[in-house]
Amino acid sequence: MKFLLSILLTAVLAFLAGLFLPWWSIAIIAFIVALVIPQHIGLGFLSGFLAIFLLWGIIAIWTDVQNHSLLSKKIATLFPLGGSVLLLILVTSLVGALVGGFAAMAGSSLRPK
Repeated sequence: MKFLLSILLTAVLAFLAGLFLPWWSIAIIAFIVALVIPQHIGLGFLSGFLAIFLLWGIIAIWTDVQNHSLLSKKIATLFPLGGSVLLLILVTSLVGALVGGFAAMAGSSLRPK
């Protein structure tokens, strides 16, 4: 139950923070949520990772659909992704997920045992 709550709370707060703050505010949110909700370090990492992975994946897909893949096709050709829009979305989500996961792991490790 704490695991799902942590994922949901991290995703919602990171989305709201992303409306007003820079992209790296996801790390602060994941850190604080993991600090407040007690979990093992591994589950803390996984909850932060999944929350931001899902959030950034959904946002990237939503943005891609809204502009009919115009921008993402151009960006995908700049990277060695073979022009794949889906692979670009996956890489984008993975970068954010690693930031969120490591920040949540740091927050979980600071909790007193």
